[in-house]
Amino acid sequence: MGLELQGPKSLVGFVLLLLLAVIGAVAPKSSSKASIGGGSIYDHLRQYGLPIGLLPKGITEYSLDDSSGEFRVFLPQPCRAKFENQVRYDFNVSGTLTFGRIADLSGVSAQELFLWFPVKGIRVDVPSSGLIYFDVGVVDKQFSLSLFESPPDCTALDPSDPSSSSSSSSSNSPSELNLKTLSEDVGYKAAS
Repeated sequence: MGLELQGPKSLVGFVLLLLLAVIGAVAPKSSSKASIGGGSIYDHLRQYGLPIGLLPKGITEYSLDDSSGEFRVFLPQPCRAKFENQVRYDFNVSGTLTFGRIADLSGVSAQELFLWFPVKGIRVDVPSSGLIYFDVGVVDKQFSLSLFESPPDCTALDPSDPSSSSSSSSSNSPSELNLKTLSEDVGYKAAS
């Protein structure tokens, strides 16, 4: 009884087949969507110590590079969500995830009064503080973490409304339009 191998070629073939089976079973599997436990982009935000409500509902696809933390999410259309302030999301949102932080963020803008500012990064320094910070360039805007407990509904932007276009994709951002109108109202003329 048992396995009978006839000749050295059969033995070498059997060993190679066994070796390939073992390598296939233990080799790491790679994925274009990430392999930190699989799941959704919201699961990955949690694993990086961030609230899931930083990204809106409606994400159609995402990618995450496990080694660098670089991610990209895709939305069916640019949209606007309401937290304490308005936040605008472009078709594509990207950045780099590290624990408690998103750096090099693009595709997100936050409104302060009537001005839109690109959000360059987001961080949670001390989770127990209940605070999250949005880096909008010259300042960090502080919010309550509780505002971001669940993904917000995101209302599609009206492409015919000039105030809904992204400040990063238009040379006439809403803030520039408002400032231009204000200066014209008080009699200033633009230098040529």
